[in-house]
Amino acid sequence: MIHYPSQLNEVIADRPYPLLFATISGAHLYGFPSADSDFDLRGVHILPLPKVIGLILGRETIELSEIRGGLEIDLVTHDIKKFFDLMLKRNGYVLEQLYSPLIVYTTKEHEELKEIALNCITKYHSHHYLGFAQNQWRLFEKECPRRVKPLLYVYRVLLTGIHLMQSGEVEANLVKLNEKFQLPYIPDLIARKLAGAEKSVLEDADVEFYRQERDRLVNVLELASFNSHLPAIPSAKAELSDLLVRVRMASLQSD
Repeated sequence: MIHYPSQLNEVIADRPYPLLFATISGAHLYGFPSADSDFDLRGVHILPLPKVIGLILGRETIELSEIRGGLEIDLVTHDIKKFFDLMLKRNGYVLEQLYSPLIVYTTKEHEELKEIALNCITKYHSHHYLGFAQNQWRLFEKECPRRVKPLLYVYRVLLTGIHLMQSGEVEANLVKLNEKFQLPYIPDLIARKLAGAEKSVLEDADVEFYRQERDRLVNVLELASFNSHLPAIPSAKAELSDLLVRVRMASLQSD
């Protein structure tokens, strides 16, 4: 069993609404946290029924950033309905949060949701990863000096997208992904990030190599999406609706 810093449980315990789950995302999930990386907590909260049917509504999204016991924590949770709506769109973020193996808080409904979510994954989730990679590459190119972190994010999201298209499995950890893809430059980039040398300047020749690799992986992802066995649209709306109603009604009974 993984033991996480106690501050994470303290932050979760302070939430105003019960949670469906809370997991760790960000660099810890991706496999390259620096010594000073903050903890990105992501999850789903459950607004009580009066807060969704009355005139005074509860908060669909709750965000918190604080330093607790010397630990920097960034927490974002969505109400269960908003999260389910995002699951029915081409949103890779929510899938990665849902399937993160770094679980700080869970429920039996969390496990049920992971089964249902398999029918939310489509071949067009590739658009999410292509767009994210493009944004991170722009960030990488415009910075001076160029940091390793956005470059790692470029390759992480492209490999996650390719793996998702090929297998239907959500895997956000770059170290594990590279066990499959065997890109020889990935371990060196991760080592630089872990050593805290994020701001080291890359030679111009290196940048051109990384650009070519980015372009190659973009093409691989686009082809993988085109050839994917995944459906074009999600088929889990009815199941999600049933779970939503059950969870919302249970929250009323527990008040």
